Amino acid sequence: MADKRDYYEVLGVAKNCGEDELKKAYRKKAKECHPDLHPGDKQAEEQFKELNEAYGVLSDPEKRQQYDRFGFAGVDGQGFRDFNAADFGFDFSDILNTFFGGGFGGGASMRRNPNAPRRGSDMKYRMTLSFMEAAFGTTREITITREENCHTCHGSGARAGTVPETCPVCHGSGMVQQQQQTLFGVSIVNRPCDNCGGRGKVVQEPCESCRGSGRQTIRKKLEIKVPAGIDSMEMLTLRGEGEGGYNGGNPGDLYVEITIKPHKLFERHGYNTYCTVPITFTQAALGGEIEVPTIHGPENFTIREGTQPGDTITLRNKGIPVINRPGQFGDQIVTLHLEVPSKLNDEQKEILRQFEQTCDEQNYRKRGSFFQKLKDLFTD
Repeated sequence: MADKRDYYEVLGVAKNCGEDELKKAYRKKAKECHPDLHPGDKQAEEQFKELNEAYGVLSDPEKRQQYDRFGFAGVDGQGFRDFNAADFGFDFSDILNTFFGGGFGGGASMRRNPNAPRRGSDMKYRMTLSFMEAAFGTTREITITREENCHTCHGSGARAGTVPETCPVCHGSGMVQQQQQTLFGVSIVNRPCDNCGGRGKVVQEPCESCRGSGRQTIRKKLEIKVPAGIDSMEMLTLRGEGEGGYNGGNPGDLYVEITIKPHKLFERHGYNTYCTVPITFTQAALGGEIEVPTIHGPENFTIREGTQPGDTITLRNKGIPVINRPGQFGDQIVTLHLEVPSKLNDEQKEILRQFEQTCDEQNYRKRGSFFQKLKDLFTD
């Protein structure tokens, strides 16, 4: 008794934990030390026994109350020997299925009716658009390859004039039970029926078109209307254009994921467009009218006298159309880039020198402010 660890410590939970938290902790730890995952590991076997003893007590409200009041003395003889995982809403195969995708068989998810209607799988298609196609919308024709019920047998897999028969082995359930001897006795697990492949029915005379599978792969052309303003990574959803359903179930959906090619001149952030326009020294100093490109066509804009490199101008409603909102647009943001003249001849250089001699701090306020701050720095 002295070697036993506290049951709450074994499960790694607080004493006031709820039933869901308790079950979640048990599932996690059972996955880590289950003997089926660690064959021949005596330490894992002992840990698993300890874990089940703890859960067997704490998952029972009456036993838990006795344990909280009197410790191990209150539950002596009521631990692992009385524990049955099925009494608490799951079995070990459910735990293993949860973490390993059904490789150990028998989970509740595998015991569903194999002939019940099932929805088809969703599909994804990646579509690449030009910058302008995404901005103003377009119509594209695409071809997809998908699986759906055989058009000849309508999904039954049987030749015309015949029908599938109920599997004599699983009697239509699609599952069979199998006994397994474990360290803790005999357990019963469910697994797909080998005779019918888990379908619950067998086809004696297969359909010639699908060879008894009930499915066929087809190529289909679809016309996609891309709305103006769509952006990269956004999705268009085409209901019912995915994989066909099973046993009369609904088809899945087709998701069209959009990718936009970069533009040589424009960039896009949301519904706003951005571009950089070079201006001359004279235009920046004196101001004047310049031509600014937009996705809607060129626009004239008058820049102010003394425009500085990196200044921006905003053209309202000259950006991307707002998707599904007719008449609403983003803005165009233009950054002005001052291009310094190069390859000057002697006459041009002399003119600039003469011009520079006529300038003072009033003409270069940023420069004057900088040197004043520099002077103050060394004066302090």
